[in-house]
Amino acid sequence: MIGIKFYPDKVIQALIKELTTPKWSNEFGMVYVTNTKENLAHIFEKFRGVAWVNGNSFFKEKVQRDNQPVDINWYRNRAKTTSYKYVPEEYLIKLELKRYALNTCKAYISLFEKFINQYPDKNIVELSEQEIRTYLQLLIQQNKSNSYINQTINSIKFYYEVVMGMPNRFYSIERPRKQHKLPQVLSKEEILAMISNTNNIKHRCIVGLLYSAGLRRSELLDLKIEDIDSKRMLIHIKNAKNNKDRYSLLSETVLKELRIYYKEWKPKEYLFEGVLGQQYSVESIAKIVRRASKKAGVLRKVTPHMLRHSFATHLLENGTDLRYIQTLLGHSSTKTTEIYTQVAVNNFKLIRNPLDL
Repeated sequence: MIGIKFYPDKVIQALIKELTTPKWSNEFGMVYVTNTKENLAHIFEKFRGVAWVNGNSFFKEKVQRDNQPVDINWYRNRAKTTSYKYVPEEYLIKLELKRYALNTCKAYISLFEKFINQYPDKNIVELSEQEIRTYLQLLIQQNKSNSYINQTINSIKFYYEVVMGMPNRFYSIERPRKQHKLPQVLSKEEILAMISNTNNIKHRCIVGLLYSAGLRRSELLDLKIEDIDSKRMLIHIKNAKNNKDRYSLLSETVLKELRIYYKEWKPKEYLFEGVLGQQYSVESIAKIVRRASKKAGVLRKVTPHMLRHSFATHLLENGTDLRYIQTLLGHSSTKTTEIYTQVAVNNFKLIRNPLDL
């Protein structure tokens, strides 16, 4: 059934009576109708422009994304309603043909759908630059980050310029100035404290690998058992960002922990799997890192990516050549890796503070 809760309102009550055989539940204290696609679509159509329908507790989209590997076909096969505009099939096909990374596909689809649903009564092709600017201005008013707005612009440009083949139609759209933020780095002592305060062997391996190999969270999740090369003490990272393969370091300490973990948990395909054998979720990794940092007494909010930043910075502080660090991190350009020179402590230790002279 679809339960409908609302504050007392004569207009809404009158519209509910127009739904297909609405009934009242004394047990749950709400009106309900049979759970069918037609009824769900009817609800959105009936209350459009009258009331905001919050279906967060009804839809299971988030659960599905967390509990199973998501490919682009999920967006084709999801349940659809007539009150929501979905990304065109041509958009999905072009993302597949261009072999965009899955995370990029998910971001583009989500952001583009938010944009086109801002203009529900207009054909996508007929939208003008001014309407795009108006939408971007709305995002600014909502205090969306510069990267969020830039990705939104990219998702819109992708449709008009790549899917529709329109020549650079929106290059005149103003982009926010790029923010130059320094990477947040943990000390070696903080990281060791995080690892030692993680009692679960599986979680300890996850934190250890993120730091000791400089892995992105998605790269850790995609690791398979055969990607751990104990003979050469390397980790094979396949199809990472920009569809590139690379090798990173395998720590002897982490390898010992991994052997204990493997005997205890016996993963079948992915190195780290959920209870039912499915791929571990992104949110689980974030929770593990956050919990470990709290137990270690780290006052800052710690993210998995901070461990990658720390790996690169500590290598640089130990005298590792910047080009090797670039290779280990999988950066396309040394300019991306050079940012760590601005946070490496050894560069500052050589400078005497004028107050202490």
